[in-house]
Amino acid sequence: MLELTTILKDHNLKVTPQRLSIFRMLRNTSAHPSAETIYTTLHDEYPTMSLATVYKTLDALVKHGLVQQLNIGEDSYRYDADTSPHPHIKCMACHKVVDMHHVQSVAQLREEVASLTQFDLSHEQLYFYGICPECKQH
Repeated sequence: MLELTTILKDHNLKVTPQRLSIFRMLRNTSAHPSAETIYTTLHDEYPTMSLATVYKTLDALVKHGLVQQLNIGEDSYRYDADTSPHPHIKCMACHKVVDMHHVQSVAQLREEVASLTQFDLSHEQLYFYGICPECKQH
């Protein structure tokens, strides 16, 4: 918890129990939750925390580069505390989102896009969609 407090302070973010809890939840999951999922999960621990507080906290964490916001084609964003460049894959049946850290050609693709377009790239988000092995069995 001390590490998370230090990270928030280092980014000039106010340290509150709710903010720490949201950040801790994101740091300890690979599920890529939505703001609504975060709110529902933490509601018992923080019954007075509003959904607006969750959204404001997520917005601050994204702006400070502590989490990334994923737009995978749903009605709401999902969030990932792993801010390293990596693609994601979404199951179209069960809607789970999985990190794809072992794809080696993303850096090569980034270099190719920069070279072809002459853009100074700031970041990228790459998504794949399909049916996961568990859903294929049903």
